Amino acid sequence: MNELNERDQKVLDAVISGYLKSGDPVGSRTVSKNYGGKVSSATIRNVMADLEEMGLLQQPHTSAGRIPTDRGLRLYLDSIIQLEQLDQKQRQLIRGAYEQTSGAIEDLLRRTSKVLSVFCRQAGVVLWPKFEATVFKHIEFIRLTPRQIMVILISKSGLVEHSVIDWGEVISQETLDKYSDQVNELLKDLPLGEVKARILKQMKDAKATFDQLFTKTLNIAQQALQTTLDNSNIYIEGQTNLLNSPEFSDVGRMRKLLQAFEDKSRLIRLLDTALNPGGRVQIILGSESEVRELEEVSLISSTYSRGETALGVLGVIGPLRMDYSRIIPIVDFTARSLSNLLAEERN
Repeated sequence: MNELNERDQKVLDAVISGYLKSGDPVGSRTVSKNYGGKVSSATIRNVMADLEEMGLLQQPHTSAGRIPTDRGLRLYLDSIIQLEQLDQKQRQLIRGAYEQTSGAIEDLLRRTSKVLSVFCRQAGVVLWPKFEATVFKHIEFIRLTPRQIMVILISKSGLVEHSVIDWGEVISQETLDKYSDQVNELLKDLPLGEVKARILKQMKDAKATFDQLFTKTLNIAQQALQTTLDNSNIYIEGQTNLLNSPEFSDVGRMRKLLQAFEDKSRLIRLLDTALNPGGRVQIILGSESEVRELEEVSLISSTYSRGETALGVLGVIGPLRMDYSRIIPIVDFTARSLSNLLAEERN
């Protein structure tokens, strides 16, 4: 930004905002309208040429106007863009969309992906909370069959995960109750990200003292925790909205994108990189993504939380040419609305 004077910024703003709205290259005559005829088209052409030399604009055809480069779009989003303000009606509509949910976290997250897809007219995505980012509260072992155990893990923020473990020997519910009491005492108030290391250390210590009972207890907990931490879930709504984008009118490009949506691990990797405890909206442009199959889309995301704990990420996936000024405030407000609902549920 230090390289750009006020005129440069204004021209860059006019070119990029015009391109985002129309999808067409923007010429000097269009830009001159922003000056009310006070600056000649020739002067604007010179500025646009300078911006092209800086790598901020590019000219797709010799006689055409300019479109932004990825670098120019990043500069625009970071420093120039003027965001729209959500009016009271829009806020009420978003809040009202949650009124028919049960209040359970699964329902709230599913509804959030729907809200984002409907209000932003793109694909809405919500990443299930990262369990390791929360604090351990309680674990319970339940005997399903003589050799099968259900493990229920509860965090202090109210998240619940369960898994089923096949055990190599017959075990009673009474024994399982003793096991869970031991683990609960050991792991109380420990961040889940540290639980696995604590369990492995205790297993090593228990072997050293030949405490086979405690070793078995920790082994069950360790298996359950590994399953829980390996599991990630993601809710997606509105992939078909992308069909309306001219950028994906090509069948091959659309097939490639839909395949990326089918393989949820790619989306989870993308959203993982956007987890930001600060809570502000982040934008990952396609070229900045580490997921090759998603290089032609952008992610506008924000972190949602429960109290002081950042839980997961929600956002919108769409073409690089999106209405950022309109969508960014919707993503931000939706994240804050979801966080407030989760805080109310905990209380």
